[in-house]
Amino acid sequence: MEVSGTQTDIGKIVIADEVIATIAGLAATECYGIVGMAARRLKDGIAELLGRENLSRGVEVSYRDDAVRIDLNVIVGYGTRISEVASNVSRQVKYRVEQTTGIKVGCVNINVQGVRAIGER
Repeated sequence: MEVSGTQTDIGKIVIADEVIATIAGLAATECYGIVGMAARRLKDGIAELLGRENLSRGVEVSYRDDAVRIDLNVIVGYGTRISEVASNVSRQVKYRVEQTTGIKVGCVNINVQGVRAIGER
């Protein structure tokens, strides 16, 4: 488990990857067109829809050049324009993570694992 830290005058603030992943997962699922997060690995070629308690399982956090890289695995709603949904999710996740943690986000990659009817579980 990697952790991100910021040095201050009185000490160091450390934020675990799990926290960043949870913030990113919550921000993504609040966007229009997202049915939910998907597990990182496909099970028998089918994306597993994760519940709200497992949002961070669909997010991978890594670091490059003093910035965080976030990879999201999502399931989008049928009938939505995937490129627009991905663009909106990317902007929202970047904004939320930077505003909440103060950590610079280098890039947000969206991996669409499946398409389902909105409201379908």
